[in-house]
Amino acid sequence: MSSFDPTPQLDSRPAASFGAATLDPASVLRVLIVDDERSVRKMLTVMLEQAGISHRSAASAEEALGYLTSETFDAVISDLQMSGMSGMELLAQVRRVHPHLAFLMATGVDDVRVGIQAMREGADDYLVKPLQMDAVTISLERAVQRKRLELEVENYRRGLEQMVADRTQQLQSALQLVERSYGETLQALGEAIDLRDSETAGHSRRVSLYSIKILNGIGGSEHQLRNIAMGAWLHDIGKLAIPDAILLKPGSLLPEEWRIMQQHSQIGYDLVKQICFLAEAAEIVLMHHERFDGSGYPLGLKGRQIPLGARIFAISDTVDAMTSDRPYRAARPFQEAREQIERGSGKLYDPQIADTFLHFPNETWETIRTETAARVTTSAKFAGNVTSSGSEKKK
Repeated sequence: MSSFDPTPQLDSRPAASFGAATLDPASVLRVLIVDDERSVRKMLTVMLEQAGISHRSAASAEEALGYLTSETFDAVISDLQMSGMSGMELLAQVRRVHPHLAFLMATGVDDVRVGIQAMREGADDYLVKPLQMDAVTISLERAVQRKRLELEVENYRRGLEQMVADRTQQLQSALQLVERSYGETLQALGEAIDLRDSETAGHSRRVSLYSIKILNGIGGSEHQLRNIAMGAWLHDIGKLAIPDAILLKPGSLLPEEWRIMQQHSQIGYDLVKQICFLAEAAEIVLMHHERFDGSGYPLGLKGRQIPLGARIFAISDTVDAMTSDRPYRAARPFQEAREQIERGSGKLYDPQIADTFLHFPNETWETIRTETAARVTTSAKFAGNVTSSGSEKKK
């Protein structure tokens, strides 16, 4: 976590680092004098020496730029009119490379307007010739102090930006941890649902992976992928409220029993919709038994009235049901499931989504099922070991 203190502070470092709390010209300033007239350079030298200000002189802008690349200064006092590069051109170069260097432009009486223009271009002040010592030192003090304050403000801003970046990174890490916890919780719930109905071990994981594969095939967004994965994991959560006598009945259900079984969609929806981050995924929980021709339940929706996730899930659920073992029949091959989806395209299933499913070879779905089976088997062995260990301890 950043230890940045958002209260701006002025430190007491040497002037070369632009950080003095108060300006003491006799001890902290270093000034570069730039003028092509030797007499003016000499006069400024005397003034600065009397004020105890360290200095260096340059006879041209080009020479001054050379000094600026190898030495540190707090301020530049430059003549406006010089042979070769002018003071305005020097100002532009200095501002580009040394934005926090104080710059004073010295002008003749007739050049006052140009001096003002120089300030508009980035100079901190202008001095009118003939130069007066008090005017020079006061202008220097004011300009350097302003530059130091500007630097303090910039450092403060950068500190704030870094603090925001640090806090944002911490927040993102926390959100990733929360999302990972959500994912693990959803997987645990899906596996708990599957365990209650022993016929469908691994069902929630498989239909989730099938649905994600289909959605990827039609170019779904990351947001849609997340919602369909969560909805698929939890689609049968309402079955936790269905009595065992109905849920686990080996034979056909009576009409009244079937009516109770169908309630699991609404029950699951009522549970899941209360969780804000599952609000959209709850649509799949409610509508995963809707059919494209309106023959499904609980709402009897048709076509595009059914959310995309539920239309995708209808195909995934059918495929897994057909290719999974049941007490009354063995699992059927994926080819038969493919033929079923093809026959139901445009009737039970969205034809566009059915085409996407059919685009993938049977091996794609078989691979997903095999990998899921391996994971479920590993989880079951782990659970068995834990149970055995617990039993031994109990004995």
